[in-house]
Amino acid sequence: MNRRGTLGEAHYADRHVAILGMARQGLAVARFFLAAGAQVTLSDLRPAEQLVDARADLEGYAAERAPASGPESALRCVLGGHPVTLLDKIDLLCLSGGVSPAIPIVQEAVARGIPLSNDGLLTLRHCPEPVIGITGSAGKTTTTTLVGLMLEAAGFTVHVGGNIGTPLLDRLDAIGPGDKVVMELSSFQLELCDRSPAISAVLNITPNHLDRHPSMSHYAAAKANILRDQSRGDTCVLNADDAYTGPWLRAGRCQIAAGEGQSEVYFPIHAARIGFSMTDELPNGAFLRGETLIWRQAGEPEGEICRMRDVRLRGRHNLANILAASCLTGAAGADANAMAAVATSFGGVEHRLEIVRQRDGVLWVNDSIATAPERTVAALRSFTEPLVLLAGGRDKKLPWDECARVIHQRARHVVLFGEAADLISDALARHQRETGVPPAPVTRCADLPAAVVAAADIAGPGDVVLLAPGGVSFDAYVDFAARGRHFRALVEDLP
Repeated sequence: MNRRGTLGEAHYADRHVAILGMARQGLAVARFFLAAGAQVTLSDLRPAEQLVDARADLEGYAAERAPASGPESALRCVLGGHPVTLLDKIDLLCLSGGVSPAIPIVQEAVARGIPLSNDGLLTLRHCPEPVIGITGSAGKTTTTTLVGLMLEAAGFTVHVGGNIGTPLLDRLDAIGPGDKVVMELSSFQLELCDRSPAISAVLNITPNHLDRHPSMSHYAAAKANILRDQSRGDTCVLNADDAYTGPWLRAGRCQIAAGEGQSEVYFPIHAARIGFSMTDELPNGAFLRGETLIWRQAGEPEGEICRMRDVRLRGRHNLANILAASCLTGAAGADANAMAAVATSFGGVEHRLEIVRQRDGVLWVNDSIATAPERTVAALRSFTEPLVLLAGGRDKKLPWDECARVIHQRARHVVLFGEAADLISDALARHQRETGVPPAPVTRCADLPAAVVAAADIAGPGDVVLLAPGGVSFDAYVDFAARGRHFRALVEDLP
């Protein structure tokens, strides 16, 4: 498979490209095509007054590249909606991550035979060096960060991006020969992919984004696209303990049953397979042996990464992330020393079990990234201290029963806020009826500021106040990071 590309390839010059969405990914795609000499139409559902800065920046970018004719000759913005006339005379339609392929204008484009793309696919097609791609329902950003740091510790020049940080599409010209490119990929980006990274990882597949994907089969199939077009000589890293990826690792084929919106998926995995496991020793990969993290590469002596007690990150889920990162970096040329240097020093990514403050004997922790019940469960299991849990936000049509069970086990008090408060409260009450186990006390609040005030009154010395909402932030914030930043500010402002 050809993985090399050139920024501004001649066949994009004077082509007409429409882009839906003026968020981070859509703007990166617009810059890419403007630099390549294409005619770009950018559309967003938001009105013009909400996009003044983004539009001005992009028009300035276009003017720098076409000073003689002015930016209007290369760039057009259609704001406040996605009219079907956007499709007239275009050669390519690109979607930002928040734009579903199921919306009418995209379906009309498909009916007209207009190809679809996004920033992830464009990066895979045009990156000048092989890409290390990482996806999964949980742990993507932490693992991607760990991989970047481990490769830097091994002496490589590293570029990290994709669904994390600055889109790599903006930095293709900076990638030099021999550099390592590490890319986080979401299910939204992978929906359209017909390319696979040279080294791919699927960390896990658990219910997530079912407000966007019509079924688990549809969601899992999107994740599996990261493997579909790998060839011999490539490498894939799979979670041996996961209900989806464990069988793929052992059988050497990907198989997903049909579900709503998705026919059965079946394809052989051509890449070399490496596994990671918290429970079993593997012939090729990374695993936990007693209290020690081990890296084993077929045909070579195994190496000890580190002891569990020396890992700074909290939670068994983060041990799994370290094992996955070790597999990826081992496949890319790092040794156990580089893995160990990062595993024993890295303290975490913001909004992911981030310690905000110790106040009057109470530890306040920000896990705003917990946007699904399964991630709330992982956060709860990361602590042995008594917990005051802040949960809520907007639900993604995900099951809450298992989370309710763990909340009963781990939390001494629950503070609910946001749109999902009733749903979580109902799940907790249902668990009580089914088990007869007395519930943790529940306090209801209108929003996160009120929840922080309530938690401050409830918590006592030795407690941990944990923001692990289980829902997305869109009922009150633009994203989980904005929610996490507000939580930090609220906690820091407590007297």
